[in-house]
Amino acid sequence: MLAPLRALVEARGHLFPLAAVLIGCGVGLWFVWPSEPGRALYLGAGGLALAAALAQRWAPDLLRPPAAALLALMLGFLAAGLRAHLVQAPMLTFRYYGPVEGRIVEIDRSASDAPRITLDHVVLEDLPPDRTPQRVRLSLQGDQPFLTPAPGQTVMVTASLAAPDGAVEPGGFDFRRMAYFAGLGGVGYTAKPLVLLEDPGPADERIGRLRSYLSGAMQAAIPGDAGAFAAGAMTGDRSGISHDTVVALRDSSLAHLLAISGMNLAFLVGFVFALLRTALALVPALAVRANGKKVAAVISFAVAGFYLLLSGSNVATERAFVMVAVMLGAVLLDRRAITLRSGAVAATVLLLLRPESLLEPGFQMSFAATLGLIWGFSVLDHKVMLGDWPRWTVPVFTLVASSAIGGIATAPYAAAHFNRFTDYGFVANLLTVPVMGAVVMPMGALAALLAPLGLAGGPLWLMGLGCDWILYVAHRVAAIDGAVTAIPAPGGVVLPLLSLGALWGILWPGRARWAGLAAVVLALLLWPLAERPGLLISGDGRLVGLMGPQGRALSAAGGGGFAAKNWLENDGDLALQPEAAARPGFTGPKEARRFAFAGLRGVVLTGKTGAALLGDACASADLVILAARAEAAPEGCHLIDQTILRDTGPLALSQGADGTITLRAGRSGGRIWSGPVLDNSRLAGLLPDLPPQAAPGPDQ
Repeated sequence: MLAPLRALVEARGHLFPLAAVLIGCGVGLWFVWPSEPGRALYLGAGGLALAAALAQRWAPDLLRPPAAALLALMLGFLAAGLRAHLVQAPMLTFRYYGPVEGRIVEIDRSASDAPRITLDHVVLEDLPPDRTPQRVRLSLQGDQPFLTPAPGQTVMVTASLAAPDGAVEPGGFDFRRMAYFAGLGGVGYTAKPLVLLEDPGPADERIGRLRSYLSGAMQAAIPGDAGAFAAGAMTGDRSGISHDTVVALRDSSLAHLLAISGMNLAFLVGFVFALLRTALALVPALAVRANGKKVAAVISFAVAGFYLLLSGSNVATERAFVMVAVMLGAVLLDRRAITLRSGAVAATVLLLLRPESLLEPGFQMSFAATLGLIWGFSVLDHKVMLGDWPRWTVPVFTLVASSAIGGIATAPYAAAHFNRFTDYGFVANLLTVPVMGAVVMPMGALAALLAPLGLAGGPLWLMGLGCDWILYVAHRVAAIDGAVTAIPAPGGVVLPLLSLGALWGILWPGRARWAGLAAVVLALLLWPLAERPGLLISGDGRLVGLMGPQGRALSAAGGGGFAAKNWLENDGDLALQPEAAARPGFTGPKEARRFAFAGLRGVVLTGKTGAALLGDACASADLVILAARAEAAPEGCHLIDQTILRDTGPLALSQGADGTITLRAGRSGGRIWSGPVLDNSRLAGLLPDLPPQAAPGPDQ
């Protein structure tokens, strides 16, 4: 009984990184809690945390490791709850159309490649301040002949706004939760031109205006997508990159080069650190009086902090900054700069300050790559004697090994979140990462240093050549037949099980680490067992997806593109919406599309013509889906209209092995970002009572 406790005591010097893991488990526990935790639960968690902290001081040695584990778990739970209440802000509760006034704080591009602006200091007509969102985001779908949007401008425009939608299907990624933690209370679009109300003041969005200026200067000096790529990599402004280039970078596994994350920041800080240390060493009077390494570390930290602000201080950049800060702090304290403990410090800081980042792909992939590289190279140090190799082979080996380890470590997370595996990503990274580190980032930093002297042209020209090469590789690799393999979405338990298993295998010092490998294998075996819903209904009722022998068929070739794209990706399907709409499964005119699912005869009614057919549809179908609000439905009609979908969100129907149909709603509610709990009576009676049928076999 006491053997596990003794093992914990013996391994105590190696357990600090596991504290970060347990904090993450506490954060995850808060997010998966079925309802919003109340005061009693928080008091209980606080009491457990206090008791665990006291046990660290007074309990016997055998009980201190379990007490520390409980403390870390409760800290994560409490941090998530505190953060959720601190960022609470109004969200729209209705569809708004009218004048929107606000200050531009961010400019980017939407998934449809339209320019997009984010506004703060929002004013909406007839809406009191206590109900007005702190921030709204607008896609600019029309021409802007009178104004080029810039950070800090106060503008007005007539626009349509609504609350951020939740998941596009039950159990999918919750976009409303992400918007809640970003302070985004409304999203929408406008086809009207922006009107400038006020130019930026001297103190308005200084960093944003500097970012816009530097981005514009780079794109003026480096034409085309290469300049836009350079601006994105150096300043975080990716608004100038074309949609085709974004797709090519994604399908070649090079999109990470655009994200201002650990690699970009490491390249920049490493160049600055080496440059400063070399410069100090060349001045004898300074070299003998100052510790060049520590002076370079302090100045490099300031550069990293400025770069954090310049790039927009998003979560990905904050992760990178914390890890760089830990590394430079280790240099100042004469400690090893890159260890698993430094990664654990960075994870702990981020999880306590921004717990919601745990659920984001960037957080997971960044730490997977970092921990994988640290652990992988520590293993290789003991297995590969590089000192016996020719000197020129060491950088080549390091490049190949780092690309392989980083790719393996991040592949499951990329596949789970983006539903794709880039078959030639390893080759693309081998061809481009050295150019990014040796040319693009150093020349960008050198251009910034020489710009006040008017000598930035040469470095920018070299930077442009590097960016041209990266984009050339991206487009060539992405164009290879079979460059991308579609991966279906895993079940909800797969990523947590895989992550905890991998972390246990890396962090635990004894033979018990092999249990982590068993957990990873189990997660991979469970991945393909996740079943996809047979029928999906979008949150507005305008699109329905029916799983068939050729994949999911869609009821419409246009409209609802965001839902269609996510449904198909989650199925592990690379088809476009028009291709999926051409598959067998739906018949009839576009305003009344008929289908059959698990013995149900269904019809999807859209547009005014479809709404007029409600009576006939109810008489001939078992289930009617109406993309409008029904005034009244005929007696006995099983109708799903927009009134019902407003409460339930998207719906998913699945047929069990015994033929029974399960109905799930996408908007269960009950959490601080999602509104009230869904009344389950809203689901009762939506489907007719049919006798259970045998599930169709492979030949049916």
